[in-house]
Amino acid sequence: MATRPPASLPKLSRRARVLLIIAAVIVLLLLLGARLLDTYVDWLWYGEVEARNVFTTVLLTRVALFFGTGILVGGLLGLSLWLAYRTRPVFVPVSSTDDPLARYRTVIAARTKLFGIGIPVATGLIAGVSGQSNWEVVQMWLNGTEFNRTDPVFGKDASFYTFDLPFYGWLLGWVFVALVVSFFGAAITHYLFGGIRLAGRGGQVSSAARVHLLVLVGVFVLFKALEYFLDRYQLLQSGRNDLFTGAAYTDLHAAMPAKLILLCISVLCAIAFFAGAFLRNIQLPAIALVLLLLSGLILGVAWPAVLEQFSVRPNANEKEAQSIEYNMEATKFAYQLDPDHVDLREDYTGNTSASPEEIRSDSGTIPNIRLLDPNVLSSTFTQRVGRENFYGFPKKLDIDRYTVNGEEQAYIVAAKEINTNGLAENQQTWINRHLVYTHGNGFVAAPGNTIDRALEDANSDGGYPLARTSDTQNPEGAGIRVDEPRIYYGELALDYAIVGGTPGQAPGEYDTATDRSYLYKGKGGVPIDNLFNRLVFAAQYGERNILFSDQISDGAKIMYHRDPRERVEKVAPWLTVDGDPYPAVIDGRIQWIVDGYTTLNNFPYSQQTSLGGATEDSLTGVARQQDNRINYIRNSVKATVDAFDGTVTLYEMDENDPVLKTWMKTFPGLVEPNEKISDELRAHLRYPEDMFKVQRELLTKYHVKNAQEFYSTQTFWNVPQDPTKEGGLDPNSDTANQPPYYIYAQSPGQDKPTFQITSALTPLARQYLAAWVTVSSDPQDYGKMTVLKLPTGGGQQLEGPVQVQNAFQSNPKFTQDRTLLGNQSVDIIYGNLLTLPVAGGFLYVEPVYIQQRNAQSYPQLARVLVSYGGRIGVASTLNEALDEVFGEGTGEAATGPAEDSEGDGAPDDTEQQQPPNQDGNEQSTPPPSGGTGDADVDQAVADIQAALEKLRKAQRSGDFAAQGEALKELDDAAARYEKLTGSGN
Repeated sequence: MATRPPASLPKLSRRARVLLIIAAVIVLLLLLGARLLDTYVDWLWYGEVEARNVFTTVLLTRVALFFGTGILVGGLLGLSLWLAYRTRPVFVPVSSTDDPLARYRTVIAARTKLFGIGIPVATGLIAGVSGQSNWEVVQMWLNGTEFNRTDPVFGKDASFYTFDLPFYGWLLGWVFVALVVSFFGAAITHYLFGGIRLAGRGGQVSSAARVHLLVLVGVFVLFKALEYFLDRYQLLQSGRNDLFTGAAYTDLHAAMPAKLILLCISVLCAIAFFAGAFLRNIQLPAIALVLLLLSGLILGVAWPAVLEQFSVRPNANEKEAQSIEYNMEATKFAYQLDPDHVDLREDYTGNTSASPEEIRSDSGTIPNIRLLDPNVLSSTFTQRVGRENFYGFPKKLDIDRYTVNGEEQAYIVAAKEINTNGLAENQQTWINRHLVYTHGNGFVAAPGNTIDRALEDANSDGGYPLARTSDTQNPEGAGIRVDEPRIYYGELALDYAIVGGTPGQAPGEYDTATDRSYLYKGKGGVPIDNLFNRLVFAAQYGERNILFSDQISDGAKIMYHRDPRERVEKVAPWLTVDGDPYPAVIDGRIQWIVDGYTTLNNFPYSQQTSLGGATEDSLTGVARQQDNRINYIRNSVKATVDAFDGTVTLYEMDENDPVLKTWMKTFPGLVEPNEKISDELRAHLRYPEDMFKVQRELLTKYHVKNAQEFYSTQTFWNVPQDPTKEGGLDPNSDTANQPPYYIYAQSPGQDKPTFQITSALTPLARQYLAAWVTVSSDPQDYGKMTVLKLPTGGGQQLEGPVQVQNAFQSNPKFTQDRTLLGNQSVDIIYGNLLTLPVAGGFLYVEPVYIQQRNAQSYPQLARVLVSYGGRIGVASTLNEALDEVFGEGTGEAATGPAEDSEGDGAPDDTEQQQPPNQDGNEQSTPPPSGGTGDADVDQAVADIQAALEKLRKAQRSGDFAAQGEALKELDDAAARYEKLTGSGN
């Protein structure tokens, strides 16, 4: 019996069509509404930073890819469904009157347009959404720049592997997806309409179905041959050998020839499928399929495995030597570890003794030894110079160099930012958080090599940084002039702010204790003074106050995406951004400097490494990198973000990077040329931490000179674990790596002290010192890496960081001091353990801090630990510690506390650290002590001084009750003084 599909196709009623259209529109709005809202908000933001060419280029590329992949997959599926339906049998044989497929055929036949168009469109939409995310692959292919460096196997330029091959692989992948989807769509359609019947012995396939399906399979196999051709090049990124990345011996001598053979077999099999389609011979395609599978298993899997097991592994050191050489050369180029960038010195003997004269004559390193640890002192800055409760500092402060009073040295620096999370409970209103407390105020700097005064015991005062602030009230307070100290964009600015507006209608922004009605006048922010934008941002943030608040007036702007890293990532989405931006004063303005990297994961023969793993260490307060695999990196871009108006400027740092040139072609005019970097900005550029960490990780292996040494791994180095952290002294613990440290010092071979980033390295699975590496940030030789490799032969080995920390912990004097300083109410904090090249050896210096165990306490420097050649010094100052190690008088070369050098006994930041009133505002400067001739006035002055002293002691001890009493006494005394003198202040 046979049935014929219905001749007429029922139509949907008008009401049903209207309802379906309304439902589709609602679903579309639900799916696309949030995306359209985000797109418009981004469009406004890119207009603010004058980078709409980035927005439009990315958007148009995504749209093109969406339609391209959608049309490829959906169009091929639609064509396949149309052919299958058109070539269906006129009469459909069935095995009985109860055909289970009949009802499906009836439904489909009645809705041919719905299924014939709807299914391909839906499939195309899914493919388009997936395909549009690969816009970077397409743009790199369109704008790729040659490296002028060829691979050692095929002789092709590296750009083929980094820009072209990924695009070909991406395109080929979508062709495979389209063919597979089309094949299954055709097979299902032929089955439903009788072209394929499973009933009966062996089933039956109509001639049209056989031709259709075998042609699709043949085309698939033909493209598979193309994939085998491209796979030969992919072998240069093989990970077959765990020791290195790149084509190993087995890849070159088994897998690569196998790919060519499989290519030829695939072409023959494709011809067999085409022949079988038109010769009505199903056996020929079946034989071709079996041949294809067997050849793939034998040539692609079995033969390489046999060669690897019985030929390569027994002689791996010889067989893999050539491949290792290729890998070493490519890796050193890709990570800038080649001789052009690295000076490997083996003439540093590592002395264990130095004369007092050598130490006293060291005018480059010893006077600049940094005692302040930026990873420890954030709370100290917050309490001593933060003033109001709504100002704060990042968890990790920064280090930079400045010339003050004609002398250049390293400073601990930070921007005093707004921190709305610090607002008191009665200040936590929407207007306060977003319209009043909108910005920070001030650039804070403290010399890294000194403190106010030495601390003798846990209850004494001192050990604090000489932190000063340049702000609106005192633009040169830190010795560094800042013309615009307001900070609207920073690391703590994680929420939106609404600024500016009409005087008298806008609530006014808190600027200083005497100016609470400041209105923003910069170019930053997006206008929000029209109803449409207010409606958009109210929907974006789910905040109805944005729409209904009368305090948002003409001229008001909204600031969002205020974090410097985030702004750079959005302006340059092709960059990998360093985890630690830092503020610098450039031409009187506070600029955030952000390092940007161009990375690749497909550079031929270069070693793959995990970006997240290589940059992970014990450092806190920095953004962690994603765990992406890379095998090429360049610090190609230096970006600045203006702290006042948010302007993002990208500067070309590596003029020879083909990856950067590729993106500069993609986004013309986005990156400023290198010569546009001003001398003042260049003087504050630091060699970036994440870049250094990656290079340090690779250097532990790629300092070796030949393949045999590399294969043996015996001379590999290791990044030591941080011994100052919990568990750091246990070699079997999983303590994180010791971070690199910025120092201002004079390294061997230099004629003056420079700003540089350094790290110690130890031998593999050993703790003694193997090497010391530094990279200069000086504009004259920026990026030049120097490696001091210590002798490995006989003789005494120098102690490494873990061994030195062990010696500190077991030192009798420090053990006694630790007992004296530490108790149940005091924590001991170990600062950064610096390794410094001094007098032909290495000097270790570690600051030790103490902190009361309460919420309002903060660290103060208590002791300085020094080690050189096994001799240890422990003292409250670096000067005394050096005397203990090298002899009396050697400590004179170091910079002492300000009390010792100035003799006034007062910290430099006293004037800026007046205690706050109970309302959070700063007190006015108290009157000077001394007789005035009026007993009542003198008594009021004495009471003020007594209350200030009581308050300082209460703050140091963390006694909140005592602080409250002292504040009350101070207010009463100040009120009496003002009343008696009539000062009104």
